[in-house]
Amino acid sequence: MELLTDFLENNGLIVAFAIVGILMLIAGGISKALTRGRLQGSAIAIIVGLILAYVGGAVTGGDSGIADITMFSGMSLMGGSMLLDFTIIATAYGVDLREIKKSGLPGGLALILGVILSFVVGALIAIMFGYRDAESVATIGAGAVTYIVGPVTGTAVGATSEVIAMSVAAGLVKSVVVMIGTPFVANIIGLNNPKSAMVYGGFMGTTSGVAGGLAATDKRLVPYGAMTATFYTGLGCLLGPSLLYFATVAFLG
Repeated sequence: MELLTDFLENNGLIVAFAIVGILMLIAGGISKALTRGRLQGSAIAIIVGLILAYVGGAVTGGDSGIADITMFSGMSLMGGSMLLDFTIIATAYGVDLREIKKSGLPGGLALILGVILSFVVGALIAIMFGYRDAESVATIGAGAVTYIVGPVTGTAVGATSEVIAMSVAAGLVKSVVVMIGTPFVANIIGLNNPKSAMVYGGFMGTTSGVAGGLAATDKRLVPYGAMTATFYTGLGCLLGPSLLYFATVAFLG
Protein backbone atom coordinates (compact mmCIF):
# COMPACT_ATOMS: atom_id res chain seq x y z
CA MET A 1 0.00 0.00 0.00
CA GLU A 2 2.89 2.34 0.79
CA LEU A 3 4.44 1.66 -2.62
CA LEU A 4 1.12 2.40 -4.32
CA THR A 5 0.67 5.62 -2.34
CA ASP A 6 4.20 6.76 -3.15
CA PHE A 7 3.65 6.03 -6.84
CA LEU A 8 0.41 8.03 -6.91
CA GLU A 9 2.01 10.97 -5.11
CA ASN A 10 5.16 11.03 -7.26
CA ASN A 11 3.30 10.76 -10.58
CA GLY A 12 0.48 13.18 -9.92
CA LEU A 13 -0.11 14.42 -13.46
CA ILE A 14 -0.11 10.91 -14.97
CA VAL A 15 -2.54 9.78 -12.28
CA ALA A 16 -4.76 12.80 -13.00
CA PHE A 17 -4.96 11.94 -16.71
CA ALA A 18 -5.71 8.30 -15.86
CA ILE A 19 -8.50 9.26 -13.44
CA VAL A 20 -10.10 11.64 -15.92
CA GLY A 21 -9.88 9.00 -18.66
CA ILE A 22 -11.54 6.38 -16.47
CA LEU A 23 -14.19 8.89 -15.42
CA MET A 24 -14.93 9.70 -19.07
CA LEU A 25 -15.33 5.98 -19.88
CA ILE A 26 -17.72 5.48 -16.98
CA ALA A 27 -19.67 8.63 -17.85
CA GLY A 28 -19.94 7.52 -21.48
CA GLY A 29 -21.34 4.17 -20.36
CA ILE A 30 -23.87 5.86 -18.10
CA SER A 31 -24.90 8.17 -20.95
CA LYS A 32 -25.60 5.27 -23.30
CA ALA A 33 -27.23 3.02 -20.71
CA LEU A 34 -29.45 5.50 -18.88
CA THR A 35 -30.10 8.36 -21.31
CA ARG A 36 -29.53 6.67 -24.69
CA GLY A 37 -27.02 9.38 -25.49
CA ARG A 38 -29.42 12.29 -24.95
CA LEU A 39 -27.27 13.56 -22.09
CA GLN A 40 -23.67 13.55 -23.30
CA GLY A 41 -21.08 11.63 -21.33
CA SER A 42 -19.02 14.81 -21.02
CA ALA A 43 -21.84 16.53 -19.14
CA ILE A 44 -22.13 13.60 -16.75
CA ALA A 45 -18.36 13.62 -16.23
CA ILE A 46 -18.44 17.33 -15.45
CA ILE A 47 -21.18 16.86 -12.84
CA VAL A 48 -19.31 13.93 -11.24
CA GLY A 49 -16.09 15.97 -11.28
CA LEU A 50 -17.78 18.84 -9.46
CA ILE A 51 -19.13 16.44 -6.85
CA LEU A 52 -15.65 14.93 -6.35
CA ALA A 53 -14.18 18.43 -6.04
CA TYR A 54 -16.74 19.28 -3.35
CA VAL A 55 -16.12 16.03 -1.47
CA GLY A 56 -12.35 16.56 -1.61
CA GLY A 57 -12.65 20.07 -0.21
CA ALA A 58 -15.13 19.00 2.47
CA VAL A 59 -12.96 16.10 3.63
CA THR A 60 -9.68 18.03 3.79
CA GLY A 61 -10.99 21.50 4.57
CA GLY A 62 -8.83 22.85 1.76
CA ASP A 63 -9.62 25.12 -1.17
CA SER A 64 -8.40 23.06 -4.13
CA GLY A 65 -11.05 20.35 -4.18
CA ILE A 66 -9.89 16.79 -4.70
CA ALA A 67 -6.35 18.07 -5.34
CA ASP A 68 -6.06 18.71 -1.59
CA ILE A 69 -5.83 14.93 -1.17
CA THR A 70 -2.12 14.26 -1.63
CA MET A 71 -2.41 11.29 -3.96
CA PHE A 72 -4.65 13.33 -6.28
CA SER A 73 -2.51 16.49 -6.19
CA GLY A 74 -1.82 16.20 -9.93
CA MET A 75 -5.38 17.39 -10.52
CA SER A 76 -4.32 20.92 -9.59
CA LEU A 77 -1.72 20.93 -12.37
CA MET A 78 -4.01 19.31 -14.92
CA GLY A 79 -6.79 21.77 -14.17
CA GLY A 80 -4.49 24.75 -13.68
CA SER A 81 -4.08 27.83 -15.80
CA MET A 82 -1.09 26.48 -17.77
CA LEU A 83 -2.91 23.55 -19.36
CA LEU A 84 -6.13 25.57 -19.58
CA ASP A 85 -4.40 28.25 -21.66
CA PHE A 86 -2.73 25.56 -23.76
CA THR A 87 -6.03 23.89 -24.57
CA ILE A 88 -7.69 27.23 -25.40
CA ILE A 89 -4.90 28.01 -27.86
CA ALA A 90 -4.97 24.48 -29.26
CA THR A 91 -8.68 24.68 -30.00
CA ALA A 92 -8.06 27.64 -32.30
CA TYR A 93 -6.23 25.35 -34.71
CA GLY A 94 -9.47 23.49 -35.34
CA VAL A 95 -11.25 26.58 -36.61
CA ASP A 96 -12.32 26.97 -40.23
CA LEU A 97 -11.86 30.64 -41.17
CA ARG A 98 -14.67 30.41 -43.69
CA GLU A 99 -17.07 29.63 -40.85
CA ILE A 100 -15.78 32.54 -38.76
CA LYS A 101 -16.58 34.99 -41.56
CA LYS A 102 -20.15 33.73 -41.52
CA SER A 103 -20.67 34.94 -37.94
CA GLY A 104 -20.33 38.54 -39.17
CA LEU A 105 -22.35 41.18 -37.36
CA PRO A 106 -24.24 38.78 -35.05
CA GLY A 107 -20.93 37.51 -33.63
CA GLY A 108 -19.68 41.05 -32.98
CA LEU A 109 -22.93 42.17 -31.39
CA ALA A 110 -22.97 39.05 -29.21
CA LEU A 111 -19.54 39.97 -27.82
CA ILE A 112 -20.51 43.53 -26.92
CA LEU A 113 -23.98 42.73 -25.57
CA GLY A 114 -22.67 39.70 -23.66
CA VAL A 115 -20.04 41.74 -21.80
CA ILE A 116 -22.39 44.63 -21.01
CA LEU A 117 -25.32 42.45 -19.93
CA SER A 118 -23.18 40.26 -17.67
CA PHE A 119 -21.59 43.34 -16.11
CA VAL A 120 -24.94 44.98 -15.45
CA VAL A 121 -26.39 41.85 -13.84
CA GLY A 122 -23.33 41.41 -11.62
CA ALA A 123 -23.30 45.09 -10.66
CA LEU A 124 -27.01 45.05 -9.73
CA ILE A 125 -26.49 41.97 -7.56
CA ALA A 126 -23.58 43.74 -5.83
CA ILE A 127 -25.83 46.73 -5.13
CA MET A 128 -28.56 44.41 -3.81
CA PHE A 129 -26.05 43.01 -1.32
CA GLY A 130 -25.24 46.47 -0.01
CA TYR A 131 -22.20 47.58 -1.97
CA ARG A 132 -22.31 51.27 -2.84
CA ASP A 133 -18.74 52.20 -3.81
CA ALA A 134 -17.97 52.14 -7.52
CA GLU A 135 -14.80 50.07 -7.08
CA SER A 136 -16.61 47.15 -5.44
CA VAL A 137 -19.66 47.28 -7.70
CA ALA A 138 -17.55 47.45 -10.86
CA THR A 139 -15.28 44.62 -9.71
CA ILE A 140 -18.13 42.25 -8.87
CA GLY A 141 -19.87 43.22 -12.10
CA ALA A 142 -16.68 42.44 -13.99
CA GLY A 143 -16.46 39.10 -12.18
CA ALA A 144 -19.86 38.24 -13.61
CA VAL A 145 -18.31 38.81 -17.03
CA THR A 146 -15.63 36.19 -16.30
CA TYR A 147 -13.50 35.24 -13.31
CA ILE A 148 -10.50 36.66 -15.20
CA VAL A 149 -12.03 40.07 -15.92
CA GLY A 150 -13.02 40.51 -12.26
CA PRO A 151 -9.49 40.47 -10.77
CA VAL A 152 -8.11 42.51 -13.68
CA THR A 153 -10.73 45.21 -13.07
CA GLY A 154 -10.46 45.05 -9.29
CA THR A 155 -6.69 45.46 -9.33
CA ALA A 156 -6.92 48.39 -11.77
CA VAL A 157 -9.54 50.34 -9.82
CA GLY A 158 -8.20 49.59 -6.33
CA ALA A 159 -10.84 47.19 -4.98
CA THR A 160 -10.17 45.25 -1.77
CA SER A 161 -8.91 41.67 -1.87
CA GLU A 162 -12.20 40.42 -0.41
CA VAL A 163 -14.18 42.02 -3.23
CA ILE A 164 -11.77 40.64 -5.82
CA ALA A 165 -12.24 37.17 -4.32
CA MET A 166 -16.01 37.62 -4.61
CA SER A 167 -15.64 38.59 -8.26
CA VAL A 168 -13.74 35.36 -8.90
CA ALA A 169 -16.49 33.41 -7.14
CA ALA A 170 -19.14 35.10 -9.30
CA GLY A 171 -17.25 34.18 -12.45
CA LEU A 172 -16.79 30.58 -11.33
CA VAL A 173 -20.51 30.21 -10.63
CA LYS A 174 -21.29 31.52 -14.10
CA SER A 175 -18.73 29.14 -15.64
CA VAL A 176 -20.21 26.11 -13.89
CA VAL A 177 -23.78 27.07 -14.81
CA VAL A 178 -22.86 27.52 -18.48
CA MET A 179 -20.84 24.31 -18.49
CA ILE A 180 -23.68 22.17 -17.11
CA GLY A 181 -26.58 24.03 -18.70
CA THR A 182 -25.38 24.22 -22.31
CA PRO A 183 -26.34 20.63 -23.30
CA PHE A 184 -29.83 21.14 -21.91
CA VAL A 185 -30.57 24.33 -23.86
CA ALA A 186 -28.67 23.47 -27.06
CA ASN A 187 -31.68 22.09 -28.93
CA ILE A 188 -33.94 24.90 -27.75
CA ILE A 189 -31.67 27.69 -29.02
CA GLY A 190 -30.46 25.91 -32.15
CA LEU A 191 -26.89 25.41 -30.94
CA ASN A 192 -25.94 22.90 -33.63
CA ASN A 193 -23.64 24.68 -36.09
CA PRO A 194 -20.40 26.72 -36.06
CA LYS A 195 -22.14 30.07 -36.53
CA SER A 196 -24.49 29.59 -33.58
CA ALA A 197 -21.56 28.30 -31.49
CA MET A 198 -19.59 31.49 -32.21
CA VAL A 199 -22.54 33.68 -31.27
CA TYR A 200 -23.11 31.59 -28.13
CA GLY A 201 -19.44 31.81 -27.14
CA GLY A 202 -19.45 35.54 -27.75
CA PHE A 203 -22.59 36.07 -25.70
CA MET A 204 -21.80 33.80 -22.73
CA GLY A 205 -18.09 34.52 -22.72
CA THR A 206 -16.73 32.19 -20.06
CA THR A 207 -14.18 30.21 -22.06
CA SER A 208 -13.98 27.20 -19.75
CA GLY A 209 -17.76 27.07 -19.33
CA VAL A 210 -18.47 27.42 -23.05
CA ALA A 211 -15.78 24.90 -24.03
CA GLY A 212 -16.99 22.36 -21.48
CA GLY A 213 -20.63 22.88 -22.38
CA LEU A 214 -20.01 22.59 -26.12
CA ALA A 215 -17.86 19.50 -25.59
CA ALA A 216 -20.85 17.93 -23.87
CA THR A 217 -23.11 19.05 -26.73
CA ASP A 218 -21.04 18.51 -29.87
CA LYS A 219 -17.23 18.51 -29.64
CA ARG A 220 -16.97 19.80 -33.23
CA LEU A 221 -18.39 23.14 -32.04
CA VAL A 222 -15.80 23.68 -29.29
CA PRO A 223 -13.19 25.59 -31.37
CA TYR A 224 -15.76 28.10 -32.60
CA GLY A 225 -17.34 28.83 -29.23
CA ALA A 226 -13.97 28.91 -27.45
CA MET A 227 -12.52 31.38 -29.94
CA THR A 228 -15.22 34.03 -29.55
CA ALA A 229 -15.33 33.38 -25.79
CA THR A 230 -11.62 34.22 -25.68
CA PHE A 231 -12.28 37.47 -27.55
CA TYR A 232 -15.02 38.15 -24.99
CA THR A 233 -12.51 37.86 -22.13
CA GLY A 234 -10.13 40.24 -23.85
CA LEU A 235 -12.91 42.75 -24.53
CA GLY A 236 -14.01 42.51 -20.91
CA CYS A 237 -10.48 43.20 -19.67
CA LEU A 238 -10.43 46.33 -21.82
CA LEU A 239 -13.90 47.63 -20.93
CA GLY A 240 -14.07 46.59 -17.27
CA PRO A 241 -11.53 49.00 -15.74
CA SER A 242 -12.31 51.77 -18.21
CA LEU A 243 -15.68 52.45 -19.82
CA LEU A 244 -17.75 50.18 -17.57
CA TYR A 245 -16.04 51.47 -14.41
CA PHE A 246 -16.67 55.10 -15.36
CA ALA A 247 -20.27 54.24 -16.20
CA THR A 248 -20.60 52.74 -12.71
CA VAL A 249 -19.14 55.88 -11.12
CA ALA A 250 -21.65 58.00 -13.04
CA PHE A 251 -24.55 55.71 -12.09
CA LEU A 252 -23.70 55.70 -8.37
CA GLY A 253 -23.13 59.44 -8.36
